Amino acid sequence: MTKTSAAPGLPGVSLTSSAVETGDMTQRINALGFWNTSATRHAPIEDVQGIFSGSLVAALGLYVLASAGLLTGSTAGVAFLLHYAFDVNFGLAFFLLNLPFFWLSWKRLGMAFTIKTFVAIGLTSVLSDVQSRFFSISSIHPAWAALLGGLLLGFGVLALYRHRASLGGVGILGVYLQERFGIRAGLVQLAIDLCVLAAAFFVTTPPVVFYSVLGAVVLNLFVAINHRADRYIAL
Repeated sequence: MTKTSAAPGLPGVSLTSSAVETGDMTQRINALGFWNTSATRHAPIEDVQGIFSGSLVAALGLYVLASAGLLTGSTAGVAFLLHYAFDVNFGLAFFLLNLPFFWLSWKRLGMAFTIKTFVAIGLTSVLSDVQSRFFSISSIHPAWAALLGGLLLGFGVLALYRHRASLGGVGILGVYLQERFGIRAGLVQLAIDLCVLAAAFFVTTPPVVFYSVLGAVVLNLFVAINHRADRYIAL
């Protein structure tokens, strides 16, 4: 005999005990908190909004870091180093530094991932350069910039990962290693980011490096905790 019970917090919605036990629910109410148990692919329009939103939030995070004179890791960190040391345009440097990684992306992660990543990098490069035309940050404590900038970058990167895209560079390598060997992308990025930030001692002061490391840790721990293939199954 099959028992029925009300869904928690959903008056009028009942679930059979067998459906609950097997996870084979025939009626799912995703908008009210139920998740699918099989992978569903993002529609093209969902990819468009996801990649644009992720790129915009990531660019905002980079702008917050730059407003406090901080850096980050990966190719964005190298672009920051070039910008601070030689006054190179950040957006252009960020875009050019990512070009060599597209070979790995094309060979190992496929054409769709590569195209989406190329678009995301292009958008982030442009958006990071035009932020100051729309608003400015006159004063921000480096610790707050590290926390806020790191979280914004984390949200942006996570959105891109979940739409099978990245911000290139180490992000491409991280996604490849996670899909091929099960090594978390966030932890891969954290290790490489720390190496990039160590080089910052040659162009800036120890306090700036300290807060930059804090921002990188916030970013990568956020991605490592939340980017889990066993928890998020949409593609």
